[in-house]
Amino acid sequence: MLQLQGPVQGEFGMFGVIAGLLLCALASAELFVRSVPQSGFAVRKLLQLGGGVLAFFLPVLFDSNFFPVLLAVIFLFVALFGRLSGGLHVLCRQGPQERILPGYGPLLVPLVFLVQALLLWDEAPWIIRLSMLATGGGDVAAAFVGVLSGGRHIERLTRNPKTVEGSLGMLVTSFGFMAGLLLFFRPHFQGELAASAVWELVALALLLAVIATAVEAILSYGLDNFFVPLSVAYVLYVLSFSPSIDIGDFLLGGVFALLLSVVSLLVKFLDASGATATFLLGTTIFGIGGVDWTVPLLTFYLLSSILSKLGHTRKARFDLVFEKGSQRDAGQVCANGGIAWLIMIAYSLTGDQAFFFAYLGTLAAVQSDTWATEIGTMWPNPTARLITTMKEVPVGTSGGVSVPGTLGAFGGALLICASALAIGVEWVYDFGILRSFLLIGFSGLFASLVDSFFGATIQAQYYDPVREKVTERTSSLKKDGTVVKNKLIKGYHIVNNDLVNTMCAVSGSFLAYVFSSFF
Repeated sequence: MLQLQGPVQGEFGMFGVIAGLLLCALASAELFVRSVPQSGFAVRKLLQLGGGVLAFFLPVLFDSNFFPVLLAVIFLFVALFGRLSGGLHVLCRQGPQERILPGYGPLLVPLVFLVQALLLWDEAPWIIRLSMLATGGGDVAAAFVGVLSGGRHIERLTRNPKTVEGSLGMLVTSFGFMAGLLLFFRPHFQGELAASAVWELVALALLLAVIATAVEAILSYGLDNFFVPLSVAYVLYVLSFSPSIDIGDFLLGGVFALLLSVVSLLVKFLDASGATATFLLGTTIFGIGGVDWTVPLLTFYLLSSILSKLGHTRKARFDLVFEKGSQRDAGQVCANGGIAWLIMIAYSLTGDQAFFFAYLGTLAAVQSDTWATEIGTMWPNPTARLITTMKEVPVGTSGGVSVPGTLGAFGGALLICASALAIGVEWVYDFGILRSFLLIGFSGLFASLVDSFFGATIQAQYYDPVREKVTERTSSLKKDGTVVKNKLIKGYHIVNNDLVNTMCAVSGSFLAYVFSSFF
């Protein structure tokens, strides 16, 4: 719960000293960057590292979070002013041409400290100190190593180029920081974490470093400055304060998620970004949720991945209609599993069992959507009709539904419920076997129809002048390699297939949560 404490008498002087030193450091850095424009990148990263060091010491210097929060707010507004006005070159420009950067890192560093200070100052200030220093140091190392090494870019990972060498620098540096800090803060641990052996803490440091590196690698525009420390803080918090979560189970879950991601990448179920996102999602669900949460997710993932590979020859004629192919990227992983991911996090913080039914509902939704598409396009000579008008449309058209696809959607949803029953989840048996099948089955079916409705009404569809057909793709490729921009003929540019899939996942989880809570 967010909590702002009152100021402690006698701490105003320390606040004034620190605020003055920070403003002097920022002014000096600004003058230096204006004199030597090429230094913008290096100076900005040094400021980021300094911010991590300051965050490490603030819980020692202040008993109340009032003045640290005030410092964060002040520098959040300074960074916001610098970005909007372009007046602070050290925060928003780099290089001899003083090119404006699209990143939000300078805004997000004080923001993530602000969030943690409001949430954790009383319960676990050591988590704030560890997450800010370890991840800040690792991120700076990744940036410097990546630039200085002229490293090899990782293909199909993220919009901002990331390098192999930079990611290794992040991994090694973060691991060193986290291992040392976990051992240093060991006397302050609570819950299951307090009983951990030294080797378990070292292993946890390594897994946290891999998580931090994966988050840094997959995010662009400086968003990693917020989500890397937040991810580390979340893991440490649940290991400290959730009695049902064991550090050994979390470590095994992380190893299993890593192996699953690597295998999926090798067999081309996923590309590099998809494998990275799957590792992060899987570590959360496998490591924190245990078997009860793992099996339904694996049921969706394995069955849907295999189904997408079957009937490849028959489905090949639709490859240029759909926005993406069968090899899933991070956007598809988050569209299909992101809501389940958030539900798992919500459950780990609240313990509300209704979240488990919401979890089954969202998995049933995305499984229904996937199966409706795959079976509908594989079925010999199916008839598809637009859900809004019931007029016949070509198979594969966004918003088109067919009898085989609809039956496949319902069957896929039922399998999600069956997987939970098969491993004996008590909550499902307590709710009732028949009621559970009906709830999850119809949640999935309803969500797939929601997906079709949005696909027929607001999802972007384009005309491909090269092949003279309607497609979800924004551009087409001529035989000579020329890229041709397709013309929007329906819907909105911003509403792509990933967004529609997310709406589908939300609708399935919402329906299952409401009915399991009140009926």
